[in-house]
Amino acid sequence: MRKYLCLFILAGIAVAFTGCKADQASQTSSDMDKSTSSAPATMAQAPSSAVPDQVAREDSGPDSRPLIVCFGDSLTAGYGADEGQSYPDFLQKGLERDGFHYRVVNEGISGNTTKDGVDRVAGVVQMKPALVVLEFGGNDGLRGFKIDTTRSNLSTMIVALKKSGAKVIIAGMTLPPDYGPDYVKAFTASYPVLGQKYDLPVIPFLLKDAYGVPGMIQADGIHATDRGNEVVARNVLPLVESQLKR
Repeated sequence: MRKYLCLFILAGIAVAFTGCKADQASQTSSDMDKSTSSAPATMAQAPSSAVPDQVAREDSGPDSRPLIVCFGDSLTAGYGADEGQSYPDFLQKGLERDGFHYRVVNEGISGNTTKDGVDRVAGVVQMKPALVVLEFGGNDGLRGFKIDTTRSNLSTMIVALKKSGAKVIIAGMTLPPDYGPDYVKAFTASYPVLGQKYDLPVIPFLLKDAYGVPGMIQADGIHATDRGNEVVARNVLPLVESQLKR
């Protein structure tokens, strides 16, 4: 009887020990799940070139090239285009090909109005750019904002950028004819009017040679495709290079 009692006690201890180990394993697994789920989402979304670029910066030191900031809305951001296919990306390639040692920074945000640009201009000034390509107003026009409001906001950005010592190029836009001839005419005239007022170079229409050309504009009828952005960069490049030193 004593023999069986001892065996029963030993078996109970073994079961309890096994249960304890299982609980520990379950807790460890749970903690790992929490750790994984709390990792920043941006890590998973980081482009494949992030690590090589970081290594290159560490090997060669900080990039000390003067900055060119492309400051605008979705047309600058490259909305709907493939990664690395915005017009600022093609502008960078063109400058490097032509022997200009500048770094192009894309500060385009889709959906931005000129009011959003005014809210963001201080951040661009802090970057101390040598040159800014200013592209805003399209969303104002599509939403029917008052022309005076759009011009006032563009003026505010221009003054702030010029005061910082940056050269400024104005990238102009127009609107579809169904917005009415008077409104479209006044809107389109905003860019050369401001260019004359502040003595700045103006690209009359950023999407020249891309708008309305098959394969150059996305199905929404507004944003450039990859090929279209390459054309846009060709529109911008000569005027940018005319303001730079090799």
